Amino acid sequence: MAGSSEIAFFAPGESPMLGGTTCRLSVRKDRSYASRPEASVIGRIAADKESGVAGLAIRATSRALPVGRNSALGYLGVLWLFASAGLFAAGAQASDANAHPDIGPMCGTKPMIVGLSDGYGGNTWRKIALAELKDELSHCSNVTRFIYSNANGDPQKASSDVNSMVAQGVNVLVIDPDFGPSQIPSMRSAMKAGAIVVAYPTSLPGKPGRDYSANITYNMQAIGKLWTDWLDKTVKKGTVVFLGGTAGVTSSQNFFDGFKDGLKNHPDLKLLSDQYVVTNWNPVDAKKAAVGLIAKYGKIDAIVTDYGPTALAVVRAFEEANLPPPAVATIASDNEINCKYLTDKKGGKPFRYFSLDGTTSMIRVAGRRAVGDFQGTTNNEPLSAVPFVYVDSEQGLDPKCNPSAPLDADLSSALPPEKLQAVFQ
Repeated sequence: MAGSSEIAFFAPGESPMLGGTTCRLSVRKDRSYASRPEASVIGRIAADKESGVAGLAIRATSRALPVGRNSALGYLGVLWLFASAGLFAAGAQASDANAHPDIGPMCGTKPMIVGLSDGYGGNTWRKIALAELKDELSHCSNVTRFIYSNANGDPQKASSDVNSMVAQGVNVLVIDPDFGPSQIPSMRSAMKAGAIVVAYPTSLPGKPGRDYSANITYNMQAIGKLWTDWLDKTVKKGTVVFLGGTAGVTSSQNFFDGFKDGLKNHPDLKLLSDQYVVTNWNPVDAKKAAVGLIAKYGKIDAIVTDYGPTALAVVRAFEEANLPPPAVATIASDNEINCKYLTDKKGGKPFRYFSLDGTTSMIRVAGRRAVGDFQGTTNNEPLSAVPFVYVDSEQGLDPKCNPSAPLDADLSSALPPEKLQAVFQ
C-alpha cells in the first residue's frame, strides 16, 4: 500500500467536533480496477429525441450472479441510461467511455479532506452508498481524511453537521439533502468558506456556483417513461396508484411528477389519485396505506413506488386480502422483495415486477464530480442519470437473492462482493 488516510465517523448524537471514532482507509497509487465491475460498450449510443436521453447498452463482466442462475451467464447485459441536456441535446455519438469512469485522472494532486453528510444514514442502502463512496475515494492517494455524519432524520443536525465539517477543514463535500431546500443555507455557507459542495440525488432549487457546485440527480422524466412504457406493455389498460415517502418530500414529488408526465402518452392507464400516497418509506405504513387503497378502490391493476420495500408491503397486503397482486414498477429494490419474487416464481405464481437499480452507485458520480471540481480536472460525466433495468418479469430478467444478507440490502451495488459482504457484518 502506498499509504493510508484517516476516516472519522460520527454516529447520531455525537458531535464531529468531539472527534468521533476513527478507522483507516487504504489508498493505492496504482489504482487497480480489477475488482470493479467493468463495462464495455456493445451498442451505439442513440439520442432519444423525445426524452433527451442517450442509452448505453453495456456488459457487466464481474457482477455476481443471482442465486439459481447458470454460472455460464458470466456476462450479463444491462442497460444504463445517462442524460444531460447540454451533453446530449444535439445527439450523442458512439464512444468508448465506460459506465463507471476511472476517477484516477480526476484525483489531481492537491490534498483533500472529503466529507459525506447524510440526512438519514440508518438503513442498509445508506451504508452501502457510504461504502461505495469510500471505495471510489480509495483510488485517490491525496485524500488525507474522510468525515461522515448522520443527522438521523434531524434537519437542524443536518445543517450543523455541514458547519462542523467546514470548521474541520472539509474542502470536498458530498451531501444527501433529505430535507430539501431547507439545507441550501448551510450548503451556501460551505461554498462561501471555499468548499466544493455536490448534492445528490434529490433535485434542488438554487443556483449552481452559489448554493452548491453541482446537483447530481435522477432523470425523473426518463424514469417515468420507463415505468409507464413497461406498464403499457404489461397491464395495457387499467388503474394505477403511486406510493411515495414522507408527506411533502421533494424526491417523491419529483418521481411522481415524472411518472405523471410519462402517463400522458398512455391514456388507457388511469391514475387513481393526483397525489402520491404517503408511506414514510416504512413497510408497516405502506401496508396500512395499501389496505386503505383496497378498501377505497377495490381493484387496482398496478402500483408504482419510489422504494422497493414499500412495493413489497403492497404485494403482501393484496395477498392477505386474497386479491391478485397488482403489477409492480419501482426503483431501488432490496433483498427481501427480490427473494420473494424468486420464491414466488419458483412456485409458479410470480407477480409482475419491474425495477430500476444500481442507485447506491449514484454516490460515485457525486464523488467524482466533487473531486474533479476541487482539483480542476476534467470530468465529462452527465449530471443526470437513470439507473439500469435490474428486474423485468416480462423479459425473464431476474434479480439477485442472498438469504444471508440483510432484508433491506441492495444487491445491485457496484461494490466487489467481498466489500459488499463487509457492509453486512
